[in-house]
Amino acid sequence: MKLCIIGSGHVGLVSGGCFAEIGHRVICVDSDKEKIDKLSNGIVPIYEPGLEELVEKGRNSGRLLFTVGLAEAVKDSDVIFVAVGTPARSDGKADLSYVEAVCREISGVMDGYKVIVEKSTVPVKTGEWVKRTMKMNSNSVDFDVVSNPEFLREGTAVRDFMEPDRIVIGVESEKAEKVMREVYAPLSAPIVITDIESAEIIKHASNSFLALKISYINAIAEICELAGADIEKVAAGMGLDERIGASFLKAGAGYGGSCFPKDVSAFIDIAGELGYDFELLSAVEKINRVQRERIIRKLKDALWTLNNKTVGVLGLSFKPDTDDMREAPSVYIINELQKEGVNVKAYDPAAVENAGEILKDVKYCEDAYKVAEEADAVLLLTEWKEFRELSLEKIKENMRSPVIIDGRNMYDPSEMKRLGFTYVSVGRK
Repeated sequence: MKLCIIGSGHVGLVSGGCFAEIGHRVICVDSDKEKIDKLSNGIVPIYEPGLEELVEKGRNSGRLLFTVGLAEAVKDSDVIFVAVGTPARSDGKADLSYVEAVCREISGVMDGYKVIVEKSTVPVKTGEWVKRTMKMNSNSVDFDVVSNPEFLREGTAVRDFMEPDRIVIGVESEKAEKVMREVYAPLSAPIVITDIESAEIIKHASNSFLALKISYINAIAEICELAGADIEKVAAGMGLDERIGASFLKAGAGYGGSCFPKDVSAFIDIAGELGYDFELLSAVEKINRVQRERIIRKLKDALWTLNNKTVGVLGLSFKPDTDDMREAPSVYIINELQKEGVNVKAYDPAAVENAGEILKDVKYCEDAYKVAEEADAVLLLTEWKEFRELSLEKIKENMRSPVIIDGRNMYDPSEMKRLGFTYVSVGRK
């Protein structure tokens, strides 16, 4: 089929590359000419394992194209995916201005039946507004609106697309359902067909539930510290219960990224507008904020005073295998440490360039060992695989004092004690 994806960010680009891989002809559209020029020349502007190879393969096959020309792309496609940003506003609501602007533009150039697909994460009832906007500007051209939320995790997005655990499609007509089933026919996964409103809620409900699990296990970690228990053992015992499952039961510095913080905040607002006070999710947000403060408190407890101390930070991105700094715990923690007069050194395998645009007056190092040099403490905030494989003896030799605050519970406390570290983790003795 001929597909058009408007918005070449993380979701749009991964989706475009994967759709081309399974046999569709895909045109990716973006208003950022510099980004399109890079993509047209095989330069992928985001870090996502497997994506660069996928884009190159799609370009070479002729099935994956990039353009700033929305009108031509829409006219030459059967299905139009809207994957533009829906950033959170200061009041927590999703900013839908980009979605509206794109829908107006699409409707003004359509020359035949199209399926318009909400791929961006949007509040429930957005489909109604999309349909209303399209009708006002479409010159009576027939179309259908579909909600098809994405469930792509940064770091595993290509695999998540190619091997999904489910595909959710919200439709209003059998014609649109048939088209969408054809789009996803090459993939082997359960297809959940719903109304548009239910599909829209599924995305927010899913992400908010996962954020709830993270905040819940972080709250349990605090109780474990107070009781002298071990959160790793508690989480293992909980996770073996098939009703609970082991995923997202990893205590640490809290969640971040482009999805969970924005989606939880938006879902609280959506529920409020519908007349429901979602106090449970408000508590999830509070626990997540407090968790970052607890990491700083652990550092203070280990060093006594922070002024003029040097702290090395390992890991800046909000999670491993991505360069995404949006809502990363490292941003809040480093900013707070700098307010206390701390000199910060940092290293991340992929996110240094993006971090440099956000975090100022930080000394960025070429590796973890340089971060440890003359550091009064090392703070581990992202669980990159390479950090697990470090020579901890060398790290200790480089440090001014052997203090490690492990915000991701990467190391074995007994081994760290044997090596002579003052080692502090989350929810463990």
